[in-house]
Amino acid sequence: MSDASTQLPPPDARCDRVKIGIVSVSDRASSGTYEDKGLPALRNWLTQALYNPADFEARLIPDEQALISQTLIELVDAGCALVLTTGGTGPAKRDVTPEATLAVAHKEMPGFGEQMRQLSLRFVPTAILSRQVAVIRDSSLIINLPGQPKSIQETLGGLKDAQGTQLVDGIFAAVPYCIDLIGGPYLETRDEFCKSWRPKTAIQSRRT
Repeated sequence: MSDASTQLPPPDARCDRVKIGIVSVSDRASSGTYEDKGLPALRNWLTQALYNPADFEARLIPDEQALISQTLIELVDAGCALVLTTGGTGPAKRDVTPEATLAVAHKEMPGFGEQMRQLSLRFVPTAILSRQVAVIRDSSLIINLPGQPKSIQETLGGLKDAQGTQLVDGIFAAVPYCIDLIGGPYLETRDEFCKSWRPKTAIQSRRT
């Protein structure tokens, strides 16, 4: 992946500062067999989507269920309002990210996984094999994402036509309001990149 850091928009200091955990789960990438592309994809997408200044807590770990659960707990305890994982959500024997995520859950949020699979099914029929889940632990939202950067972008941001008109919302459209409801920071998205939705009574922009 090319370095796009110079093209990323600056944050807006008037917005709440947010701590975000990003976790790439891969035996081969964590052992150095190949370059991890999940963490850069997550960081770049979130930086483009959010006005908020963000502190990223990044972890690259193998497909070990106990370690994944431990990492998620540590990130929540460290104050991450949002934790995104990538990788380890298929049916293979070593794919245990959903099990590790559910093991630390206080509440399940099945709508996120349902929407991700619906989006991915527009591209490949094997999307029905994906097992991504989303959960709440304490005041943090944890979401499993696919392993490929292109799939990460599609599931987070949804689908647009050639003119940039939104055809199908991605899951991130619902993330800021979910974090509101569980007592987290107020996330503000750049509408031209990824428009989030809140009821009118919940809108309280820090930038106005």
